[in-house]
Amino acid sequence: MLRNFGGSIAFTLVCLALAAAYGWFQTASVPATLAMLWIVVMLSVLEISLSFDNAVVNAAVLGEMDAVWQRRFLTWGMVIAVFGMRIVFPLAIVAIAAGMGPMEALRISLTEPARYEAIVSSAHVGIAGFGGAFLAMVGLSFFFDGEKDVHWITWLESRLARFADIKAAEIAILLMAVYGVSLLLPSAEALTFLGASALGIVTFIVVEAIGTLLEMREAAQQAAGQVVRSGLAGFLYLNVLDASFSFDGVIGAFALSNNMVVIALGLSIGAMFVRSLTLLLVRTGTLAEYRYLEHGAFWAIIALAAIMLISAHIAIPETVTGLIGAVLIGLSLWWSVRHNRRFPDGEIEDALRAD
Repeated sequence: MLRNFGGSIAFTLVCLALAAAYGWFQTASVPATLAMLWIVVMLSVLEISLSFDNAVVNAAVLGEMDAVWQRRFLTWGMVIAVFGMRIVFPLAIVAIAAGMGPMEALRISLTEPARYEAIVSSAHVGIAGFGGAFLAMVGLSFFFDGEKDVHWITWLESRLARFADIKAAEIAILLMAVYGVSLLLPSAEALTFLGASALGIVTFIVVEAIGTLLEMREAAQQAAGQVVRSGLAGFLYLNVLDASFSFDGVIGAFALSNNMVVIALGLSIGAMFVRSLTLLLVRTGTLAEYRYLEHGAFWAIIALAAIMLISAHIAIPETVTGLIGAVLIGLSLWWSVRHNRRFPDGEIEDALRAD
């Protein structure tokens, strides 16, 4: 356990020490400093609860990458997740939305937290459109797969797999959903929402295209007898996926605090533990042992995508988002345990498909 979570624990202690020093510097009050530390802890719990399904999907992709790229994702990817998405991303939103420079955005985040929160929140429609569309494509692509022969919710997943032969069926479904949500929005917001959703779909297609090109290149190198140790496609995919997952956490954090430093510290702790959980899943082979756990994670992704899209019109509490994901993953885990008890190791594959 210490091997997997030792780094996260050390990182947490450093962040809590920084939060305590910052709180004391800002307030010179022990109660106020303790209150700030409590918010940091709550933000880290929020991030972990919202991102457990992200850890499962990350583990599924990381399991197919070589050890070198696994380490790069867990190190360089951590820098991108913490510094990029928890600090630079909100500042970029403020700079773009308010038409100001990055240094002015930084100044506002530190000295005018209420204004900072208002500007970030005003960009929610675009964030919901982009993140919701990208995550929806990730989830739908998993189920619209003609080669997928293991199903959890059999009556539904088997039918979705059969529709995989219809090109771009998942894109058509998503576009109809996006258009339906846009009809509920004022015209200006609807235009922003549609544009951001289209960009989310395009981003997914671009990432998939890069992955395909790299896989073709690697296949050619292998055919020529060269040793291939590249996981760049998976690395890019996971970082874009991480970014999409972090949208709701960054926005939801303002329910607890509008202080950029507090939000960054709290969400960074959560992101670090999600990385450690991902590593644990890869090292223990949990996804292979629990055959429906991955399915539950992708259903949770689709649920999160739907919530993000709908949140452009209706505010949905982050507790609901986290609860839905936890329930879906919990059910898939229980179903996997139930299956393993019915068909222990050594049974023929036909029996394993009896569910």
